[in-house]
Amino acid sequence: MINTQKQSISALPILVSVFFFWGFVAASNDILIPVFKEQLNLKQWQSQMISFAFYVAYTVGSILYLLVSRWSGGDLLNRIGYKNGIAAGLVISACGVLLFYPAAETSSFGLMITGLFIVGLGFSLQQTAANPMAINIGDPSKGAQRLSLAGGINNIGTTIGPVIVSFAIFGSAATTTKLDSLAAVKTPSILGAAFILVAILFKVSSLPNHIQPVGETNDIKNTTEESKSVFAYPQLWMGMIAIFLYVGVEVSTASNLPEFMKQHLGTKTEDIAPYVSLFWASLMIGRWTGAVGTFNISKGWKNLLTFVLPYAAFGVFLLTNAFASHDLQPFYIYVFVILAIIVADIISKGNPSKQLLIFSSCGIAALCIGMLSTGMTSVYAFISVGLFCSTLWPCIFTLAIAGLGKHTNKGSGLLIMMIMGGGVVSLLQGYLAEGHLLGIRYSYLVGVVCFAYLAYYGWSAGAILKRQGITYEPSNAH
Repeated sequence: MINTQKQSISALPILVSVFFFWGFVAASNDILIPVFKEQLNLKQWQSQMISFAFYVAYTVGSILYLLVSRWSGGDLLNRIGYKNGIAAGLVISACGVLLFYPAAETSSFGLMITGLFIVGLGFSLQQTAANPMAINIGDPSKGAQRLSLAGGINNIGTTIGPVIVSFAIFGSAATTTKLDSLAAVKTPSILGAAFILVAILFKVSSLPNHIQPVGETNDIKNTTEESKSVFAYPQLWMGMIAIFLYVGVEVSTASNLPEFMKQHLGTKTEDIAPYVSLFWASLMIGRWTGAVGTFNISKGWKNLLTFVLPYAAFGVFLLTNAFASHDLQPFYIYVFVILAIIVADIISKGNPSKQLLIFSSCGIAALCIGMLSTGMTSVYAFISVGLFCSTLWPCIFTLAIAGLGKHTNKGSGLLIMMIMGGGVVSLLQGYLAEGHLLGIRYSYLVGVVCFAYLAYYGWSAGAILKRQGITYEPSNAH
């Protein structure tokens, strides 16, 4: 393996480009769900099969990765290289996106979710390679913050994705005209060309094909000998559960929001896009805030950016929706909600385990406010869950693969496998949202349970790693 630390500054912009596409497609699902539900007269749980097919593909992709690695006698990414693996994943995703065209032409729900499943397969390989690469191409003690920065780019995609896809489907992102057929859904298939282009850029880029995982360097001290089994590391298997529930609460909160707004506020399907966009923009707001520690600047500048960057991210949301001719008046109140993530970030001081505990606790509070309040207060409470989900992925991923050494790729694949939580939890909430069960409002109790475990993992992971001799430098603080 080669030392990639000196390449981190120049390589990171190329690497994070794939994070943008993950977000663009994932958030766009929340526009497709109500469209297919309305056009094909699906039940709420049936419409959630869009999320289910997409996120379960991550699990299938991870299982295939592990099987191929075992059958070939060595780790797949170590043999073909990290950037080659990402390029291959982009090509697979491009094939899935191309199925959107015939799916729309034939109004085939099965073909649409098959296309999304193939897109998810490609994303699975991309994520298996890209996440540990983002953590390890620089100072490991700033791995979580570097992954937050990549996540911030991801959420530019999640912010503009719903707006652009809504524009492509409805003809105008601000239209009040009901969609007559599914024919317009074929338009997003042009993403396939973008995936192929980025795959070519990866192939010719200067990104390293191999990385030096945490646990094989002196940046983080690990006094424990490597175990024969990757499951002997409690931070990993507990982290797998955490990833499952984190992706679950994030996806299910957003994907059930349109139905909540339709039932309790009478919002039309074609008017929901800006609210879905704000949910995903909230993740961008939080991740831009959490990424401040990545920059090598003075403490004063870091303190200033902690307040400036979240509102700059909010500005991206406002500009995107202004371009789409949406009424921005209802969203200005959100500037006060953003203060909550700034305070939470300052208290956590960039420590991944502490941040996981604090943000998960705030997520529980947000869901409870959403369930117990009415009108736009409940909507903004549910949307604010995006703020508190924002940095949970980098926190969990950083803690879970810490100290795995030669098991890093296998551990990364196992964590990516658990992204299926996005499909399973959203499907569960969609089922419980039926009127004869919990109803759409109290179905959000599912998210409360998810956040409760995440808070526990945040509390326990730091102690687990400390017992293994793994400590993070104070440089995480900001």
